[in-house]
This record gives sequence, structure tokens and C-alpha cells, in this order.
Amino acid sequence: MTAEDAIETIIGRFGRYQTWILFLVTLGRFPAEYQLVNVVFILPNVEYVCMDEQSYNVSNHCPCNNPEYDKTYIVNSVTSNWNLICESRQLASLTQSMLHVGILAGSIFYGHISDRYGRKLACVMALVCEVLFSALSAAVTEFWMFVVLRFIIGTGLGGTMLCCYVILIELSGKSFRPYLSALMEISYVLSYFTLPIIAYFVRDWRHLQLVTSLPWSFVLLYYFLIPESPRWLITTGKKEKAIEVLTYIANKNKRPTENIRAIVEKIQGEANSVDQKQFGSYLDLFRTPKIRTYVLLTACVWSCCAFTFFGINQYIGKLQGNIYLNVMLSAVCLIPGLFLVVLATLYLRRKVGVVTSFIVASGSLLVIIFIPKHVDTVQLVFAITGQLGAYTAFMQIYLFTSEIFPTIVRNSAMGFVSVFARFGSFTAPFVVNIGIEWVSVTIFCILAFLAASLCYFLPETKDIVLLNTVEQTEKFKNKKVTR
Repeated sequence: MTAEDAIETIIGRFGRYQTWILFLVTLGRFPAEYQLVNVVFILPNVEYVCMDEQSYNVSNHCPCNNPEYDKTYIVNSVTSNWNLICESRQLASLTQSMLHVGILAGSIFYGHISDRYGRKLACVMALVCEVLFSALSAAVTEFWMFVVLRFIIGTGLGGTMLCCYVILIELSGKSFRPYLSALMEISYVLSYFTLPIIAYFVRDWRHLQLVTSLPWSFVLLYYFLIPESPRWLITTGKKEKAIEVLTYIANKNKRPTENIRAIVEKIQGEANSVDQKQFGSYLDLFRTPKIRTYVLLTACVWSCCAFTFFGINQYIGKLQGNIYLNVMLSAVCLIPGLFLVVLATLYLRRKVGVVTSFIVASGSLLVIIFIPKHVDTVQLVFAITGQLGAYTAFMQIYLFTSEIFPTIVRNSAMGFVSVFARFGSFTAPFVVNIGIEWVSVTIFCILAFLAASLCYFLPETKDIVLLNTVEQTEKFKNKKVTR
């Protein structure tokens, strides 16, 4: 394989047009990111005073048929709306779990749509799904309706996380990919930071759902604003459409267009000479030995990473004090990770960067085990350090995984491994709630180290051109990377 990225030669590494698409995607993802982080405001653990005759004015008493909720911070929530307290408390957990089940289903569904029908369609469908069903969830009259919509919102969230990332990766040149890992997280960090500000002024959960969704109805227009991935078009045999898209982007970036047809025909000729298949599927992930090995290894890494990241979040727990300030503080603590990831992807090999992040997470957790319980501040510092390590690992494995798999099955592979990440996020709370702190921390520590170890068996992908077909991946041999 040549070290030159032909697509980058045509449209540039990341010009004005790609910057415009990044802006659109970042802006359009806000409703999805809000749904991912809004659980603390719409499904909080609420304080209440029981007004039953036999337990009048007793705080947080169970059972209780007539609770009077504390409205100091949140006036109305899903919890208080349907009295998800006492024996119904597990229904609140079910509701949040349904979001993650939806993410799992959405990763599979939109991964298939993206590889079969195009990145653009899948991306726009997922963004519109978030706006539509988040707004509809504000109007439900029954709890089961909210649970169902929470699942559907999750499917859109899974699709958004997956498809928006892949389309930007495929629109950029190989030399710019290190920056995308951090740039794609801007929407998450900004939504995490701005949500408590919005929630401070909008303290009813129904209004909050509307305010964080309906203003983004303009994502319907994205179908006319976001281009199809030229890499996908070439891989699926749509040569003329690929030439049209590449010419348009090249003109926007003020780059020459006279050799585009010849370059596209050369790329397509290389792809067709090794693989006649135009569309990928989940079955293709297991047909050949290298792809099969890579998908199983990355699935385990993603699962361990999600397990560790969400587990540390649960372990840190809720900070004492103002709920709005606490959430903003949590968001601020993630900002350094954006810069660290850029530096790691620029100056370190992919495996070195990912493994280092996992080792930081694992090492921080190991230290926590030996810190005396009464030294709260030191425990918190190492817990946040571990969280930062797991967060930076998560950002880097998105890029790492997208580079490992070829274009024809890239979204399917990302969707498949995302499923295993959901398994990790499901099980983390149960481990946190074991009741023996050092046991919980030790499990998270071991799995972070396991993820680091598994990365050793994956190929190095720094500075490679994105491969297009399964056959190319099977034949590809890693060259030594000096940086």
C-alpha cells in the first residue's frame, strides 16, 4: 500500500469545507449528548417527606403513598412524576438502562444502514431521531411510554456517536485524523458543561426535554448540507457520484480538480482488483482470519474501557453541594483530556497512546486501594486521574478502531464493538454496588490492565492510508513506525 492518501491529495487534509461539516456535526450532536448526560436532572434520587397518616412527616420513609418531594433544586422530575421511590426505585434504573440498550441496538442498526446505504443517510437519520423522540418524550402520559421512547432515543444516540465520527474520519486526510479524536468530543464536553446551566433555569423535566431538543429541528436540513463519504462511494462502485462530490469539495477548498477522475479510477481499480464485493455486512467481520481476530480483540478492549470509565464515574459518586455546580465541575475535569489525546495521537504510536491511558487508569485505581479511607481528597484526586485515563483511552480507541478496519465494513465493525461497550456500561454499576470498596476498585483496575494488554495484539495504524476492502486488510503488513 502506498503511504499517500489519494483522497487527501484531492480535497486536502482538512480544509474549509471539512471544517464546516465538523461545525454542523458538532452543533447537531448536542441533543444526543444532552440525553446521554441528563439523567442526573430528569431521573435524580429525590428527597421527600412522607405524608401518610401512619408515617406523617417522616423523611424518605418506605413504603409511602403520599410523598412530598424536595423541590429545592428540581421542581419536577421523572422520579417525582411517577413516584419512582421505595419498591418502584428499580424502575428508575430500568429507564436509564433502556437508554443503553437503545445505544446497543442503534450501534448495530445504524452501522448496517451506514455500510449498506451510505454514511450521509445514517448520520441524518440518527440526528433527526434524537430531536424527534426526545421532544415526544416530554409529552408522554404513561411511564411505559417514557421507557419505550428512552430506548428509541438510545438507538439514535448510538447511531449519532458512530456515524458522525466515521463520516468525518472518511472526509479527512490521514495527517489530520489525530485531531479528530479530540474535536469530536467538543460536543460532549460542551453539552456536559452547558446542561446544568440550562437545567438551573428549566427545572421541570418535560420543559428540559423540549428545550434540549426542539431548537435543533434544523438537522432535517443536514440531508442537503452534509455530503456522502467519497471513500464509501468509491468502495461501493459509485464512481461518478464520487467524482461529483470530490470535485465539489475540492472547489470549496480551492484545490485543483483536473486529475480527480484519473485518481478515482485508480483507487477503484485497486479496490476492484482485490475485492469485487461492493457492500459489507456483519458476517464479513468473521469470514477472514485477520478481520475476525481484530474484531474480537477490539470488542474486548471496548468492553473493558466502557466498564472502567463508567465504573470510575459511579465510584466517584455524587459530590456534596450544589448539583448544578457539581456537574459543571465534572465536565471541566474532562477538558485536559482533549489536549492530551491530540498530543498522544500526534507524537505517539496508536498502541502506545491507548496503552498509556489504560495504564494511567489502572495505576491510579491500584493506588486508591492502599490509600487510607479517611484521606478523602487524595482518593478523589487519584479517582479523577483514573477517570481521565479511561476517558482518553475511550477517545483514542475510536480512532484506532476506525483505522484498523476497511471502509467496506468500518461502520459495521464500529457498531459491533460498540455493542460490547454497552455490556461494559451495563455491568459497571453492579460491581460498584458490591459493597466492598477495595473489591470493586480491584476489578476495575484489573480490567483496565487487561485492555492495555490486549492492545498489544492489534496492528499499528499510525499514518496509514485508510484501507478500503477486506482483502487489502488481510494482505496488509505493518511497517515500522518511527514515532
